[in-house]
Amino acid sequence: MNRPRTSRAAEALAAAALLVLTAACGSRLPESDFGHGDRPSATAREPIRVGIVASATSPVGGGAFTGPRDGANAWFDRLDARGGIDGRRVEVHTCDDGGSGVGNNECVRRLIDEEKVVALVATTALDYAGASRVSRASVPDIGGQPIGAAYDTYPHLYGIYGSDAPRNGTPGWDGRLYGGTEVYRYFKREHGARTAAVVSYNQSASAAYARLVERGLKAEGYKVVTEQVDFALPNFRAVAADLKEQGADLVFDAIDANGNARLCRAMDDAGVRVTAKVTNVQNWTSTVAEEYKDAPHCRNALWATGSSRDYEDTAHPAVRAFRDATKDLRTHSQWQLEGWAAARWFTDAAASCARTGITRACVDRYAGRTRDYTAGGLLLPVSFERSPEPPSTSRTCLSVARWRDREGWVAQGDMNRTCFEVPQLAYEP
Repeated sequence: MNRPRTSRAAEALAAAALLVLTAACGSRLPESDFGHGDRPSATAREPIRVGIVASATSPVGGGAFTGPRDGANAWFDRLDARGGIDGRRVEVHTCDDGGSGVGNNECVRRLIDEEKVVALVATTALDYAGASRVSRASVPDIGGQPIGAAYDTYPHLYGIYGSDAPRNGTPGWDGRLYGGTEVYRYFKREHGARTAAVVSYNQSASAAYARLVERGLKAEGYKVVTEQVDFALPNFRAVAADLKEQGADLVFDAIDANGNARLCRAMDDAGVRVTAKVTNVQNWTSTVAEEYKDAPHCRNALWATGSSRDYEDTAHPAVRAFRDATKDLRTHSQWQLEGWAAARWFTDAAASCARTGITRACVDRYAGRTRDYTAGGLLLPVSFERSPEPPSTSRTCLSVARWRDREGWVAQGDMNRTCFEVPQLAYEP
């Protein structure tokens, strides 16, 4: 039976755009520094300890990786105010890895060996160098953001969007991951788009991501216009002029947030009007009005796609609960909602273990058996069914929203019904 499936390309690869400007390669600690750790079980008198790793001070910029952490903390605060899990509060230990591999390894070591956390929740790491240690220690990592290939590589790691990969220590299937073309299919079928532009820097990570987007667009029959600008001195005016000349319906990009704002301003100045300037879940935030203040036309052509329910969709009770608990936050974002969903996922796992003991092993068994988990309707169905063969096609659903100045992000249709049978394209992480 076909069921909705989440995209690997739409989220995991979109996150690669975050890496374009960073120099945070880090280095791994020697393997001799790693042990297996234990599998602690908290007694009835002890709190339930969880860890959250976030690259809060990464070179990408302050706040770029803190949304999932903030959403998860909001869930646990509310949970504890209502009695915790089986009468036990959740004690959250956060760690900022600084966006480096060395820092990530140290966070993982401290949380596993010193704090004795039962699980990691809502991990958002620029360089998840400690992933292999988490896996070897059999610590469940629940609802992390797939920045890089860790969640398609190691057992005991459960990314927020699910995975069908074998996860036997090698990324995907023999080092190759697969992503669908549902985003491009959506704009073609629902909005009649035929010509799409892809803007990138003359930088390796940016160019590689742009090539993947181009492949997906061509697979869906688009005429593709490629635009590459100099990383140091980008001429967005020239790009905008060519977009107007080529009559682009859609604009995708492999550039950073600042570059996007400058591109949008150049498009407005040149009178470029497109069906959609398409962005990803990481930029699905309430800060759009400020970041794109000089580009009103482009700003109101911004569309975002992802695998979770629009954080503005307060008609849905699960979203309403999230917004009520986070009403004091200065800004809101889709990543915050996904961090909230990750914390709820852990809570469901821990609650199922309350009678026999909330241990790493029990929580891991629950997460490993996950089939079509939605966090109360916040996520497209998440599953972990290891497939020995990579997919060739898949029925994939997506959440779509567009920005409107007086309304914020407006959901476009039902994410559980916006589904397409699309090809799955291979790529190397």
